[in-house]
Amino acid sequence: MTTAFELPALIASQDAAPTVVRSDDVLLRWISPDIFHELPINVQDDDTAVQLLEELADKALPGADYDEKTKFGVMCALAVGDLPAVGVEYAAVCLAVSDETPCIATFFVSLMNSPEVTGSATLVEEISSALRLANMGDVSVIELPCGSAVACIGNREAEISGELLDGEQGVTLPTSYIQVYLPLPNETTVLMEISTPTMSGWELFSTVFGNIVSSARLFAADGSPLITSSAGM
Repeated sequence: MTTAFELPALIASQDAAPTVVRSDDVLLRWISPDIFHELPINVQDDDTAVQLLEELADKALPGADYDEKTKFGVMCALAVGDLPAVGVEYAAVCLAVSDETPCIATFFVSLMNSPEVTGSATLVEEISSALRLANMGDVSVIELPCGSAVACIGNREAEISGELLDGEQGVTLPTSYIQVYLPLPNETTVLMEISTPTMSGWELFSTVFGNIVSSARLFAADGSPLITSSAGM
């Protein structure tokens, strides 16, 4: 399996506004390509959420009929329902075609408490060690412009609700993912993840994800840039 960091770049528009996630006094910003569409995970008003999902379906499926767009909107609504409760701060979906095969990917950004460091280990060493012990996948330490991080490439089983399949019973699909754990200087770690059950789009999605995480930058509350390792110097 080819990692995102070995593939040719898919460059996002230089005019795109950066996406922002706040962790107390630290801001994380990154650039997402236009093929990713943000999911409304933090919208409290139902009418507003429905409107945003309709707009999302129009953007993601511009040539589809009303029924297809409605089904896609329902799928997104069901998918994002529990995300804020598990720490997800940002979510997006991408629909694409690879070798004439439709494919889909989801992109999540979560915040979690950084693990306690034992002995002389660094945070990235602690995180990578824990992922290896849990047999999460192919784990490596990477250097991003904003600091050292841990990348994990693996596979898992994803439950697909029967409501998404026009049936009473759901199914389990093998899903491949890339995770990047980026420790922040405030005892918090950012988890950025892309996953897909459609392997025909793996090269496209992993390439885009490599560019997203490479565009990530950290800033203090006053807007001044933060660098957490020599990688960004």
